[in-house]
Amino acid sequence: MILHTSITGDGEPIVLIHSGGMTGVTEYKEQTEYFSAQNYKVIRPDLRGHGKSVGSLENFFSDCVKDLYETLDHLQIKQCHVAGVSVGGIVSLMFAKEYPGMVKSLCFSGVFPIEPENWAESSKEEAEHYEQLFHNDEAVAYLNEIHGDNDWKSLLRFMAEDDFYPFEHTGNVSALQMPTLYTVGEQQEQEVSAAITYKQLNPNIHISVIPFAGHLVHREQPNLYSQILHTFIK
Repeated sequence: MILHTSITGDGEPIVLIHSGGMTGVTEYKEQTEYFSAQNYKVIRPDLRGHGKSVGSLENFFSDCVKDLYETLDHLQIKQCHVAGVSVGGIVSLMFAKEYPGMVKSLCFSGVFPIEPENWAESSKEEAEHYEQLFHNDEAVAYLNEIHGDNDWKSLLRFMAEDDFYPFEHTGNVSALQMPTLYTVGEQQEQEVSAAITYKQLNPNIHISVIPFAGHLVHREQPNLYSQILHTFIK
């Protein structure tokens, strides 16, 4: 399936993949300005079930990987840099594993290689947070606007399920050979631990701990994130 995609700038292609519940145009705004000014073609797809991209949520991650391949093939892009955060980070990682020849470099953040001890509790808290969100009129109006005909409530409920996370894929990184960077906000202790684990699983993975940031490092420290990512790519 070809994803709805926003393209800005011209030059070497870089794909930026949004977090769960967001869209290509609602995230990576600062990075899009930065990289398009540095002569990159910035490609921001809406993952299936998000924004203007439709699609079943069954086999979500494997289908997202196929969607991304078909989208890049449609755009006649043979090779590109790929960066993603959270759900988008998982898709980025799985895409790099499935199509390594297409990925010049990989950057991902907000991803766990192994299931944290408190995972069930965290999933429950996230589900409760979403249910509260559904009663926030302002948030509902915004999410209705950005997701169009997609059932974003079912999407968020789906992402809070215990078995949603593909740990069998996120923890299997030994075969990664392209330049790879894991970025993490210092305020997320579990993700800092995840960064160390990734380095142990594959010594070729670089890690960058970004100060004064949490899970969404690209949004909380956009300038630092852009500069670190650009330095890594160069």
